[in-house]
Formats: sequence, structure tokens, C-alpha cells
Amino acid sequence: MNTDLQHPAAPTQPLVGRLDRLLAPIETALDLVAALFIFALMLVGVVQIFGRKLFDAPIFGYIDIVELAMATFAFLGVAYCQRLGGHVRMEMLISQLRGRTLWVVEALATVVGLIIVTILVYYGYDHFMRAYEYGDSTIDAEYPLWPSKLLVPFAFSVLWLRLALQLAGYVRLVGQPDAEQVAIPHIETIEEIARREIEESLGNDDRKAPRND
Repeated sequence: MNTDLQHPAAPTQPLVGRLDRLLAPIETALDLVAALFIFALMLVGVVQIFGRKLFDAPIFGYIDIVELAMATFAFLGVAYCQRLGGHVRMEMLISQLRGRTLWVVEALATVVGLIIVTILVYYGYDHFMRAYEYGDSTIDAEYPLWPSKLLVPFAFSVLWLRLALQLAGYVRLVGQPDAEQVAIPHIETIEEIARREIEESLGNDDRKAPRND
């Protein structure tokens, strides 16, 4: 018996969708690293306070450590945030658009973002190379600066890949406005945000309500 007639093959996911699934775990891992650095820096801050107050033994180069760590959690999560559509957007005009016009505008905005990020990657790498070649270091403890400066072009390179995938997703929707939305962020409308916040508020109230057994 020919089972192909009974079980038709599932539709093949577009290439941009498969690439999105490859990039997403990398973005999530980088965001996790940034979160771990924030947690570690919090612990270092606690040790710094207790060590200085109780034992008069502050951590050597604590301010320098904070300075170097800031690049980690400031930049490593930027591509993850872009994937979720978490960056600040001005939607007074875009929220009024629908269909192919919306995707064209989104694609143009993404092109502008790609150009800006490309410039940041280029000059960020150039800044890293100068710090590496000249042995640039922090003022107090003289920790080398090049590792934190390397994070900037690296993180923006991942963001560049995310923007390139989103551009491909928008261009695909320009040609097929009714196609499945793949590799682009879902931007909540005001109504969706209000509905979600109401549901979360009601859910919290239900959990806090006393039980009458």
C-alpha cells in the first residue's frame, strides 16, 4: 500500500526559517552568558563590600573589573533582544500600516540598521586592534582592555546576522504578504500588550488569593 497518499509530507520550512533556528540557540547562549556575568558581578560586589567593611581588604581593581564586565552584559544580549523585538521602537506610523506596505517599511528600516551595525563592527574591530597592539589597560589594576573591546564587534556581528535574517524574512513577506511570518519578531499591538498585562495581573491575584479549605 502506498502510504504517501494517506500521509502527505509536511510543508518544507523556508531556508530563512532553518537559518533562524540555527542562529537562535547561539543568541540564547550569549544572553545566558551575559546574565551569568551580571550574577557574578553582583557576588563580587557583595564580597567587595563585606571585605572592605569587615576585614579592610577590598578586592584589588574592583572598579576595573566592573568596567571590563560591563561590555559583557551590555552587548552580548543585543541580538537576542532584537530577535524578540525587545528594542525601543517608534510605531506611530508603522502601527497604521498593513500588508505589503508594512513589510516594505520594515525591510527598509532593517537595511538602515544593517548599515549602522556594519559601521559599528568595522570601527569596533579597529578599536580592538589598537588596544591589542598597544597594550591598552585599565588605569588602576592595569588589566588588559582588549578582551572587553573584542566583545563589541563580536556581539554586533551576531546582531548583523540577526538583522540579515530579518531582512530576508521581510523581503519574503513583500513577495508573499500572506505567507507564514518566519525569522521576524512579533511586535505586540497596544491591545495585545494590555490584554497580556491584564491576564498576568489576574494570574498573580489568583495565586495570592487565600484558600478557604
